[in-house]
Amino acid sequence: MTKVAVLDDWQGIAEESADWSPLKARAEISFFADAFSGEDEAAAALADFEIVLTMRERTPFPASLIARLPKLRLIGMTGSRNASLDLAACKARGITVSNTETRGNSGSATAELALGLLIACARGIPVGDATIRAGGFQHGVPVGETLAGKTLGIIGLGRLGRMMAGYGQALGMKVLAWSQNLTPIAASQAGFDYATKDDLLAESDAVSLHLVLSDRTRGILGSDDLARMKPRAILINTSRAGLVDQSALQAALREGRIRAGLDVFTDEPLGKTDPWRTMPNTVLTPHIGYGVAETWADFYPQSVENALAFLDGKPIRTISA
Repeated sequence: MTKVAVLDDWQGIAEESADWSPLKARAEISFFADAFSGEDEAAAALADFEIVLTMRERTPFPASLIARLPKLRLIGMTGSRNASLDLAACKARGITVSNTETRGNSGSATAELALGLLIACARGIPVGDATIRAGGFQHGVPVGETLAGKTLGIIGLGRLGRMMAGYGQALGMKVLAWSQNLTPIAASQAGFDYATKDDLLAESDAVSLHLVLSDRTRGILGSDDLARMKPRAILINTSRAGLVDQSALQAALREGRIRAGLDVFTDEPLGKTDPWRTMPNTVLTPHIGYGVAETWADFYPQSVENALAFLDGKPIRTISA
């Protein structure tokens, strides 16, 4: 019987998010809730599987790992793209790759989390919660500030960036926008004010990143950029950690120059002793921006469909290098 591995089920939600019975009737399915410690562990665990259904950019599949999985015939990934999957290596091995389509929330889940991180940073919500649970009340809880009347800088005015910008306006914030391709006319047509990158960083009380990570955008905020931000300004990143120089960001946070609400990290899941776990002036969430019930109700049923179609010899939603 065909063996199917369902990877990266970090919240234990996969089985209840789809009807797996048609696939279980034709294949042996194993669900993996924990991340692999590295390529060697992944290679050993997946050596006997012909179909691997993976969550986008959690378990990486470089050419070196693909070469160590001789039985692999289908990789089913969630989302439309996966920077950690070597498509050329899959093509060379004759491995089919299928993806899933985003339907319901259309990115609103991630934009809503960005808003939540912004408010949590501004009002010290996590500290307040922890203080109450520890037996205290207001003592030691930082004094918050209102967002109304403040300036929100949006870097990347795509679909998610526009959502976050709209949330800022609803709170009574002035919104500035910048990206490498954005023009003043395009910003104005979207209903927001254009600013240069330097001006946006210098004038914003909060900055929210909404860019796809690429060679062009990697490290788009470096130490000089972070130094331009207002004292105690808030940086929100629900996109990718690689957009920001992580060493420079940690230095700014340790020195108390800025605050940050972060959902993404260079190494995920974080190691037990990762410095982010004790980083001051932060609100941290474990890369859950897109991870809501509605997303899983899109992704996992399509993953089942992809596997069944492949077993029928008629693969669907295929992509190639």
